[in-house]
Amino acid sequence: MNVDEPVDVDEPVDVDLAELHPAVDDPALNSMNFLNEVAQHWPEAVSLAAGRPYEEFFDDDAPPRWLARFRRHLAEDLGQDPEQVRRTLFQYGRTKGVVHHLVARNLAVDEGVHVDPESVVVTAGCQEAMFLVLRALRAGPRDLLLAVAPTYVGLTGAARLLDLPVRPVAGGPAGVDLADLLDQVRRARAEGLRPRACYVMPDFANPSGARITLDDRRRLLDLAAEEELLVIEDNPYGLFPAGDQGRLPTLKALDTRRRVVYLGSFAKTVLPGARVGYVVADQRVAGPDGAVGLFADQLAKIKSMVTVNTSPLAQAIIGGALLEHDCSLVTATVRQRAAYGRNLRHLLAGLARRFPAPSPVSWNAPAGGFFLVLTVPFPVDDALLRRSARRYGVLWTPMAHFYDDGAPVNALRLSVSAITPDQIDLGLDRLAALVADELDRAPLPTG
Repeated sequence: MNVDEPVDVDEPVDVDLAELHPAVDDPALNSMNFLNEVAQHWPEAVSLAAGRPYEEFFDDDAPPRWLARFRRHLAEDLGQDPEQVRRTLFQYGRTKGVVHHLVARNLAVDEGVHVDPESVVVTAGCQEAMFLVLRALRAGPRDLLLAVAPTYVGLTGAARLLDLPVRPVAGGPAGVDLADLLDQVRRARAEGLRPRACYVMPDFANPSGARITLDDRRRLLDLAAEEELLVIEDNPYGLFPAGDQGRLPTLKALDTRRRVVYLGSFAKTVLPGARVGYVVADQRVAGPDGAVGLFADQLAKIKSMVTVNTSPLAQAIIGGALLEHDCSLVTATVRQRAAYGRNLRHLLAGLARRFPAPSPVSWNAPAGGFFLVLTVPFPVDDALLRRSARRYGVLWTPMAHFYDDGAPVNALRLSVSAITPDQIDLGLDRLAALVADELDRAPLPTG
């Protein structure tokens, strides 16, 4: 397929796009497919785009070892007989999951978060967790979601599918502008709307790499309590600080008033192919009969109609990995943390060498995670990405994909997670050539 041209079909049309849900042609839903097509069409290009974990750490022997470890856990720790073990692994499973107790233990060990395992719903990737929460919160046409911009495109796309409007909140270097958040909440209410939650990625956010300070985390939770707003905390990168600064407590660890719905994933820390994530939803929900249950129970009802349950075999692999490391992913990801930190420092040093000051090119310096943002003095769009792949052999991500207004953005996202230092150097050489040529093409200033 040529990604530069639309497919020309001579056969008669069976379904008119206008007759499908409007979200199927929304830019947010098109973004991931477009970026995947570019990567597949130019597989030899150096990819500074992919936010995937480093594949050299994949171990062919690990999944069967983890599966065996979880089988022993079922038999020896939980007292299941052989028939029960087989049923747990091979049958349809409990909607909330079969490793919920291990997820809760992991959160206690690594994050200092202590929750009832019944408040955990194990999902088919974090994307399903996100979808379940938004589906539950979208109760009517007045409901609104706030999200720190730039925003992970998967969040925006999920909201589109659910007819849930997303209103951006300014992010900036500090990760979130709390004054703007408060302003957006009050403006929405003045318009007759009901802001339900604010989506944030406090640690090394995708795509900005920004990190919210400890003081601002506490202020954010205070604001959420005062405004009766939920905070949806997404934390795929929190285990990967790059330097000696260490980790900050998650919002959920600081949450004493049950304002935070916490989204987690094992894609970056254990195995992306397992597609296992989870949501912690310990908020108390009152029913019409006065009975009080957990928000997680309501999410499980929705999940039962979406995926029925998360693959027990996939969960078993993740559960075995957790058990092998005493439920500490901090312990399990020492090599990954070192590699990502090394790569981020290498990328920052490489940018400084290729674009010495004074330069019209600038970038941020995240304290960890997978991503940084490069700002340039010319438009960055999908057409430029195609040209970069075809003529220069380097891939990156236009930042316009992470904003919802369609306005041009003179910036691109670079990723360090799935690449070696030598590949970073080669990719930066090619990117520098592209930037130089674009600067030469730019019109000279007048006056």
